[in-house]
Amino acid sequence: MQYSLIFINFAFRLKLILMSKTYIIVFIGFCLMTSCAKDKMPELIELDQELEGLIKRASPTGDKDFYILPSETDLTQIPQDQKNLLTEDRVELGKLLFFETGFGMGAVKEAGMGTYSCATCHIPDAGFRPGSFQGIADGGEGFGLNGEDRRRHSDYIESELDVQSARPLSLANVAFVKNTFWNGQFGSRGVNEGTEGVWDLREDTQRNRLGFEAIETQNFDGIESHRYTITPELIETYGYKDLFDKAYPEMEESLRYSNHAGSLALSTYIRTILTNRAPFQNWLKGENAALNAAQKRGGILFFGKANCSNCHYEENLGSLEFHALGVKDMDQSPSFNTRPTDRRNLGRGGFTMKEEDNYKFKVPGIYNAGDAPFYFHGASKRSLEQLIDYKNEALTENNRVDQSRLSSKFLPLGLTDDEKAQLIAFIEGGLKDPDMSRHAPSSLLSGFCFPNNDAQSRIDLGCN
Repeated sequence: MQYSLIFINFAFRLKLILMSKTYIIVFIGFCLMTSCAKDKMPELIELDQELEGLIKRASPTGDKDFYILPSETDLTQIPQDQKNLLTEDRVELGKLLFFETGFGMGAVKEAGMGTYSCATCHIPDAGFRPGSFQGIADGGEGFGLNGEDRRRHSDYIESELDVQSARPLSLANVAFVKNTFWNGQFGSRGVNEGTEGVWDLREDTQRNRLGFEAIETQNFDGIESHRYTITPELIETYGYKDLFDKAYPEMEESLRYSNHAGSLALSTYIRTILTNRAPFQNWLKGENAALNAAQKRGGILFFGKANCSNCHYEENLGSLEFHALGVKDMDQSPSFNTRPTDRRNLGRGGFTMKEEDNYKFKVPGIYNAGDAPFYFHGASKRSLEQLIDYKNEALTENNRVDQSRLSSKFLPLGLTDDEKAQLIAFIEGGLKDPDMSRHAPSSLLSGFCFPNNDAQSRIDLGCN
């Protein structure tokens, strides 16, 4: 019995010693971890301070809050057309119309009737751009996972397709863009003041004389050119009449139940497509941990050494400047309905008719740029890595655009491989709103599949 007690006592003491050693090891590990964290804290604080200082320098107001985007539900804070003010009823109607395949009834072939929508080429999860190289509305079929499998329908010949010869720009944060299109041709104010002499040369730019802002003006043209047909009969059939009445009760019926009111409603919805949930937005609002260290270093490069903010400085991180970068046009890659003589290849010069404006294109906003792997007006770059490499070297790739014509702001950046990776981390992650699908409806009043309603798309999208 005595030996048993001695053994138990010895075992208990041994257990205490082992437990003590374990606690000591754990305690030392905890101290090391907290010490490392403390060592990193000054570095992170310094990164935050440096980034904030650079942002203030780039901001037109000298304040980093300039870049904070409003909530999509706070309609009073979103830039809007005074002739088409934002209301909840108008935005809700516009959202449904944007995705409604039932109004895609201007198709040139029976196979295309009711199969496409605005969202066919402006897919939320693709950053409101096409998921494929070239957007195809009427005349296309298929979707894939994110629009990447859109292709020509076998019933259509190339000339019948509704395609664009320049890559569609993102609609995210377009409320902050005063003149739309790669050449800025839409909208009577902003950079288009003084260009009135060329408005009447083309039917689309004649619409600038209507006196609406750029988005509304572009949609008056786009709803027609992209073969939407909003008629009283279809409005009644699909159950939209009440929504049109609530959205535009004072408008005469001939305009209310038509593409006119439809395009205005679309414009109000488009103004609410905002990337206000991106990590950079949260960081601007005071959540320092919203960006990781690599993204912060990338932001410092964006607003500092890489000098991206020299052109990308407006609220949407784009601007209304136009620059020649010498990238390839869409016709220089396999594509539909493109040709070397297309005026879109001339950029701003294709609108102003001034030779000195040729090959200059608008600086686009870059939120959610990583959501679809095609960049520049000709979709000539297929990854952010390729894009950054091109800007890092600053050499023309288009034999139509001599090096001497490139923008004075387009200069070699001198970025290292690590710096390029950090810059990409900021653009791809820091500027990515992870929930763009919130801008899409859960269903349409017609009950049709969206954003496409052709047979292959219904299979791809899992529609019944």
